[in-house]
Amino acid sequence: MFSKRFEKETFKETVKENIKTLYRKTIEEASPQQVFQAVSYAVKDVIFDDWFATQKAYDEADAKTVYYMSMEFLMGRALGNNLINMKAYKEVKEALDEMGINLDIVEDQEPDAALGNGGLGRLAACFLDSLATLNYPAYGCGIRYRYGMFKQKIENGYQKEVPDDWLKEGNPFELRREEYAKEVRFGGNIRFERDPVTGKDNFIQENYESVLAIPYDMPIVGYGNHVVNTLRVWDAKAITDFKLDEFDRGNYHKAVEQENLAKLIVDVLYPNDNHYSGKELRLKQQYFFISASLQALIAKYKKKHSDVRKL
Repeated sequence: MFSKRFEKETFKETVKENIKTLYRKTIEEASPQQVFQAVSYAVKDVIFDDWFATQKAYDEADAKTVYYMSMEFLMGRALGNNLINMKAYKEVKEALDEMGINLDIVEDQEPDAALGNGGLGRLAACFLDSLATLNYPAYGCGIRYRYGMFKQKIENGYQKEVPDDWLKEGNPFELRREEYAKEVRFGGNIRFERDPVTGKDNFIQENYESVLAIPYDMPIVGYGNHVVNTLRVWDAKAITDFKLDEFDRGNYHKAVEQENLAKLIVDVLYPNDNHYSGKELRLKQQYFFISASLQALIAKYKKKHSDVRKL
């Protein structure tokens, strides 16, 4: 058994308590989606113990870390995958059976994480699983798309694509880390200055647009080894949400331009790029998450090292 917290009675009580605190319901009154959320939070609690221990071990060893950056990660459903990797699937299934809950139905409530849609994304996900299983310190870095994939349906004999709002019910396996937010700047111009006292060269960016990159961390569980690495996907948020003075002057578009820029960056994976605006947006998406990821990894490195040339 992977953890004492997966003992049947302990796990059942945790699920019931989650239903009560999240939804003010009993297990009998809860919907299948609510049961999925409660079970997922119970599993995540156990994952967190190993997640903390893994990161602490990496920090103490000052381990060289892999940062794998990709526009997409096709991770699949987290609940079943995590239970398999934790070797706890059988125990959890038996516990839920005793509660009259079918684990297959619970798993079906989870949408695929819409962070990728093709071979590149699946390969990236396999790399992350393998790195954790082989005990390599590693981060995956990408974008937290709101509509990363699409749903397909048939209307009047033709295929129609509609957005997949995968975050509608929330993602129980992610952790918002606003304390590690980074500013990402687009465009503008660079002004050069030399400090007259120290002689240091300073490069100052001006007249730029910027958004705040907010990281959301998802655990990547290694198979049967208590190692938990991290997939960090970045959401975009306006630094100034709303310019009231511009709105009062009737310049309504200007009032929300930063908010619109932030929304566009994370709305859709691979926007259509057969026109200039689409090409520009793709380039902004790539620059956005790479800039944020590099800022984060350099800041982490500089906590213990003074010379970035040794990175």
